[in-house]
Amino acid sequence: MFRTSLLILLFIISLTGYSQTKITWETLADVSFTDKYSEEVDAYYYFPKFGPSVLELADKEVVIRGYLLEIDADEDVYILSANPFSACFFCGAAGPESIIELKVSKDHPRFKMDEILTFKGKLKLNATDIYQCNYILEDATVHK
Repeated sequence: MFRTSLLILLFIISLTGYSQTKITWETLADVSFTDKYSEEVDAYYYFPKFGPSVLELADKEVVIRGYLLEIDADEDVYILSANPFSACFFCGAAGPESIIELKVSKDHPRFKMDEILTFKGKLKLNATDIYQCNYILEDATVHK
């Protein structure tokens, strides 16, 4: 009985490990952008058209490694970037596909700017809300 229970437990744990997909920044590059005007803010913005490989990842649990950018620690606004802060999207050295907005819990560990971390969470694709990134990692946690 104990052996059977142990085998069942190991099987469940192995399934949990495989339910997440490890992705790279190259994976997220399967997107094109169109410059569109937003009357709301009287400015042009890049609006994404996600490619097939990115669309397959929508609402799935993914794991990705990058540089942590602290945007507003008091409000828990963090970005994971393919590049360090000095070369990130905000500084003009990369495109919007090179960052992911992190939705972390209030009890997250302390982060340091440009710390290289791996995160796990549910990937959301955003093609309409100009106040959020195109890629959002919900329930983001540091993955070891």
